[in-house]
Amino acid sequence: MRILKFILFVTILPLIVSAQNINGRFSASLYSFERATSATETKSFIRNFESLYLNVNQDKFALRTRLGFESNIGNALDDDPRLRVYNIYLEARDLLNIATLKLGRQPFYNTVAGGVYDGVNLKLKYEGYSLTGFYGGNVPAYQEMKLTDDWKNDYVLGAQFSAYPIKDLNVKVNYVDKNFKAYQYTATRLDANFNPIQVLIEQESNQFKFVGGEVSYRMKDMFNVYTRYEHDLNFKTTSKFEILGRYEQIENVGISLYYNYREPRIRYNSIFSVFNYGNTQEIEAGVDYRFDNSTTIFGKFANVQYEDDNSQRATIGFNFKFGSVSYRKTFGYAGELDAISVYLAKSFEKGFITPSIGLTNTNYKLSADSERNSLMAVLAGVNLRPWNNLSFDLQGQYMNNKIYNNDMRVLFKINHWFNANLNLL
Repeated sequence: MRILKFILFVTILPLIVSAQNINGRFSASLYSFERATSATETKSFIRNFESLYLNVNQDKFALRTRLGFESNIGNALDDDPRLRVYNIYLEARDLLNIATLKLGRQPFYNTVAGGVYDGVNLKLKYEGYSLTGFYGGNVPAYQEMKLTDDWKNDYVLGAQFSAYPIKDLNVKVNYVDKNFKAYQYTATRLDANFNPIQVLIEQESNQFKFVGGEVSYRMKDMFNVYTRYEHDLNFKTTSKFEILGRYEQIENVGISLYYNYREPRIRYNSIFSVFNYGNTQEIEAGVDYRFDNSTTIFGKFANVQYEDDNSQRATIGFNFKFGSVSYRKTFGYAGELDAISVYLAKSFEKGFITPSIGLTNTNYKLSADSERNSLMAVLAGVNLRPWNNLSFDLQGQYMNNKIYNNDMRVLFKINHWFNANLNLL
């Protein structure tokens, strides 16, 4: 670990010293809540969160970091304080005008398994075509600044090829292999004479291994289509297929249609793979009408087909300049639900102050014969931004249902953005 820190230090220091630009955001938050310590007693907590986004740029090179720090004020929780290292990687752009290289702890986005990893990412791009490959170790719990100690069983690797063969058409083919290290543990078991003994449980690693493809095409002011396919190489079956289309040739009217077929996503070698499970198919149609650039009314209806039953949902809503109002109803196998949501926000004095309020009221039953339950949630807050690079947020959160009775929480947050052009040499 010390060697890793030393390598990072001698690599990063020259970049920071000769930096042309430093930018990012610092945030500090206080969040209050109560936790039940018994059937009749509760304890109040105030938790503080700090986060830092920092980018250091020098020509084609950059250092990108995202850090988080959290602890409790007063009543400490286990493992406090905690530092989370979400990102810390070096980026070299447009090398030889075709390559971009990233090295370190970095994010990756894939429809199968996203997150962060410690490793390398190389992207080659030329005239509308690109090829990306990545490999690295999985990040430990709580994003600790540690590397995995088992690269053979605790890794992620993958690749993606992307092309624009003709105008407005994008085609992607990708592969991902993410393996999760299984940790040993001891458990109490009975021996042949039914006496309790301690047994070491050793499991095989669990794995996702998928190949997939995406195709999208858009003809402006007429229609667009997006489709995606995922194939599970371990179970040798189609994992997911979806297609989304939208027709816009009628003035101010949009018509959309969505379909997906989905198998439950199970890790290979997982105990869950022995259970009998079925797929689902979902189709949803919707229409919206735009009155102006900020005002739209919409409605959608969907049917979800399970192995032996089905469920339906309907949604209507109204989006406008100062917020949105929507109503959703679900019925059938997935239970019965009626929910209305309202959100309003408006800025005054050129963005200096922005009050906001949100309300959700939901009534639901898990089945036709179950008791009906209700849930109400309210958000009320205000954002103050006296300068472009500084803002303050205060928000109250209230929820009431049979599990959380009159639950009240408060969040206070400060954001500071910074951007400086400099050259220390």
